[in-house]
Amino acid sequence: MALKVKAVERKIKFSKTDEGVWRYVMQPELYIALTQAKVIKEAALRSGCSQGVMKACWDAAGEVIKAWATEGHSVALPGLGTMRFGLRAKSVEKVEDVKSSLISTRRIIFTPTQDLKDELANTSIQITCYDRNGDVVKRVTSTDAGTVEDPEGDDNGTQNTQNGSENGGSQNQGGGSSTGSPSTGSGTETAQGYALTINKSGSGSASVTKDGNAVTSGAELSEDDEVEISITPAEGKVPTATLNGSSIELTESEGVYTGNFAMPGQASTLVINTGSAGGGGNDEGGDAE
Repeated sequence: MALKVKAVERKIKFSKTDEGVWRYVMQPELYIALTQAKVIKEAALRSGCSQGVMKACWDAAGEVIKAWATEGHSVALPGLGTMRFGLRAKSVEKVEDVKSSLISTRRIIFTPTQDLKDELANTSIQITCYDRNGDVVKRVTSTDAGTVEDPEGDDNGTQNTQNGSENGGSQNQGGGSSTGSPSTGSGTETAQGYALTINKSGSGSASVTKDGNAVTSGAELSEDDEVEISITPAEGKVPTATLNGSSIELTESEGVYTGNFAMPGQASTLVINTGSAGGGGNDEGGDAE
């Protein structure tokens, strides 16, 4: 077994007037989504249970998970890990300023088991390189350390957990992100970070990177950090991207749309729709990875 990744040569622009530079950008090759019926059928074959019994158990487990998770429990997903709900919110200095409008997003947080992380770490990665003309120019088998990101631990050196809630740099300790203000210690001002919330939807795929490294939702970025977007929409679809409600210009090449922006000096929200028809509206194809 191996995970397949493609590295495609694309022109990346850092401003509207920039001629751009060619870079190989890697992203996973996505397979077709397995339906619930297919999963139930395979589970029934492996367990010796009938499909009817397996579906009843599957549905019951789903209802239990939804009920307990929405009551604040961290719920075990047998053989996979745990799931819980979380949120991101701004912090305020005064108690009278605390209100629900400070919440920016509600989140579903999945924490894999060690066995699942070990399985992923031990799975090889096969990379196929495509030049700007779409021709295969190289194939590589991974020799990386197999490091798996831990949602409950450090994330790019900025996140930790406390009481089941995420904090990152200037994030507060109540399950939410905060933008806060620069703090000082011994007369030295610390760097200010701003949370970037990323919302993806549509039937295609998208990646967000900074300096070639993946940027995940909630990551803290400094003002003027250059962030790059790469979108591969489903066939016949046109993607869109907005930052704080303003459209980001996307450039299409070989069916891949790229764009970029400089991080504002504030907490921001990036919305990517990988499957808008004709450049507007929403696509119901589900979330992009």
